[in-house]
Amino acid sequence: MRRDLRGRRVLITGASSGIGACLAERAARDDARLTVAARSGDKLDELAARLSAHGAEVLAVAADVTADADRRRLLAAAVDRYDGLDVLINNAGVGANGHFADCTEAILRQIMEVNFFAPAELIRLAIPVLSRGRQPAIVNVASMCGRRGVPAWSEYSASKFALCGLTEALRAELARFAIDTLLVVPGMTRSDLGRHLLRTEARIQFDFTRGLAPEATAEGVWQALRRNRTETVLGWDARWMLRVNCFFPGLVDYLLARRVRQLYAS
Repeated sequence: MRRDLRGRRVLITGASSGIGACLAERAARDDARLTVAARSGDKLDELAARLSAHGAEVLAVAADVTADADRRRLLAAAVDRYDGLDVLINNAGVGANGHFADCTEAILRQIMEVNFFAPAELIRLAIPVLSRGRQPAIVNVASMCGRRGVPAWSEYSASKFALCGLTEALRAELARFAIDTLLVVPGMTRSDLGRHLLRTEARIQFDFTRGLAPEATAEGVWQALRRNRTETVLGWDARWMLRVNCFFPGLVDYLLARRVRQLYAS
């Protein structure tokens, strides 16, 4: 199936910058009717003004997707504005670079709230609305860390594994409502994730400047939605890592463990 996205009613979380903002810009070029959400109201308003100036229809809703009241208010605003919803894109995310043994329960819970519980509960709320939409779809933006756990990204990996598992389970469950459930697995992206980490304490560092441009990741997400691709892996690093891990998981374990031992040998 090839999804016609012109005029579709689309809700994007984490839209104030990075991949989310680029997704909104890409969707606007296809005349999608947008609801964009994030905690940063000022940045959202700037995005909405910029897109509206080029003729796009955009509703900006400042919301914390980890709060139930905000999730309900966000969905209600989108439905009231457009009389329904066709596409939900769960893009909001947060990470931390540090070793699990030195981390705290509070950080683990915060990451799980943003990366897993928030999209899960937003999906639950949206199911009755999406079931009445046109070619309805849910797109969950995960990470290669959701298919292969990475040291110093343990909490982030766990949250994205959970999101991948939920997506796979819902794919069959939501078929009875004719709602497509899609998963996008990007590699490193030059997004705001690397600039807003909850921790940056590990010796293992990742150079986000070498990752995909957020525009390229957004284009990949949009094309996955258009082509109704069940799962899409974006970026050479993600494709390489996941392919090697598929056939030689022990080798990947060995190489990652060796790297950690080298960094902490002193």
